[in-house]
Amino acid sequence: MIAIRPVMLAAVCVMSAILLAPVDAQAQSLGPRFRADGVDADGYGRRDGYPGCGRIDYVDKQRCRVATFSSFEANFPSRPIAAPKAVSRLQRAQEPEFRYNWNGRDLTVEDYLNRQPVTGFLIARDDTILLERYQYARTDRQRMTSFSMAKTITALLVGLAARDGAIKSIGQPAQDYAQELAGTEYGKTPIKALLQMSSGVAFREEYTDASSDIATLSRATLMQEAGGSPAVLRRFNNRVVGPDLRWSYASAETSVLGLVIAGATRRTVSDFAREKLWEPLGAEAAASWVIDAAGREVTYAYFNATLRDWARLGLMMAHDGTWGGKEIVPRAWLLAGTTIAPSDPHLRFSRSYWAGYGYQTWLIPGANRGFALQGYRGQFVLVDPTTKVVLVQTGARAASDEAADRELLALFQAASAQLGPR
Repeated sequence: MIAIRPVMLAAVCVMSAILLAPVDAQAQSLGPRFRADGVDADGYGRRDGYPGCGRIDYVDKQRCRVATFSSFEANFPSRPIAAPKAVSRLQRAQEPEFRYNWNGRDLTVEDYLNRQPVTGFLIARDDTILLERYQYARTDRQRMTSFSMAKTITALLVGLAARDGAIKSIGQPAQDYAQELAGTEYGKTPIKALLQMSSGVAFREEYTDASSDIATLSRATLMQEAGGSPAVLRRFNNRVVGPDLRWSYASAETSVLGLVIAGATRRTVSDFAREKLWEPLGAEAAASWVIDAAGREVTYAYFNATLRDWARLGLMMAHDGTWGGKEIVPRAWLLAGTTIAPSDPHLRFSRSYWAGYGYQTWLIPGANRGFALQGYRGQFVLVDPTTKVVLVQTGARAASDEAADRELLALFQAASAQLGPR
């Protein structure tokens, strides 16, 4: 397919009662709400109309991030994922007044949005949108990039390939399908270990270090180095421990999974995603996925979709793989990927605002089973299958912000607690 360039968080249990009260219908419509500003709007380029910049200027230039993160395909070759003809309908309800407690303060969603560089924010339950906001002059038609939220999509696609029999067993080594990695340590690693970021292969992921392995991987894939993913992955070939013994976050492992999907299905990852995920979801808009110089999807990041379609994905997962009365992703796969088996104690965290890790998915602490898609610079889809509540956030942060992540989790858990089981 031709590449295109369209123009265009110790457990967080800090919950409080959340007040759910109707809003005057004359003061609040049922549709999304938009504002042209946000925190430090001028620093983000408001006076210049939130300009798009070249390539990876967003790394160092704050003013470039808003536009770049909502039109990633303008800077990087991407493969389209067409919108289906049949769109699943999302209902709307009067916006509740959400309140939560953070650091001893009683706060609202407005308080949160006024302090965080959030471009899009949505809360939904079942098939109903309760709140939808856009800042920095972003709209509901723009495709917001995922950063590492794409990792969870990649894991779902592995599950779909296994369901279809294209992947016979996730106990198999990756090289059974990713023949480009035959004989390498990643190639010898079982698919399940890759899903759980537990390959045992050395990979250093430090975003502020230009010599880090993630910088090498990003340059090769995002910046179109010859050979793309298959070539660069062969450079990371030092096994430290055996598979399934130690968790270590590594975007390279998701890249290997992308090669596995393509090799097993004999299709591009985008085309497989279109047929098996995007169309059954009834997405309302086309999506896209950035590709490397070899025409391979950069499966560790850069999946681009509208906010409501990110919500549809989360809502399907909240319903354990079912959406519109049909099973899209096998329930057993989602349960296995969002819980920790007794045989996998290395996936439990003791010093993090996450409870642990599943299949390319972060696990949320608390009484309910909860999990998250998380991307660098403030991208989130938070999911509570007990209450069927989903929160989507897209952002334009400079870097990681643990305090902001913890606060967002507190807001989400407060909302879920008040809305209660479904």
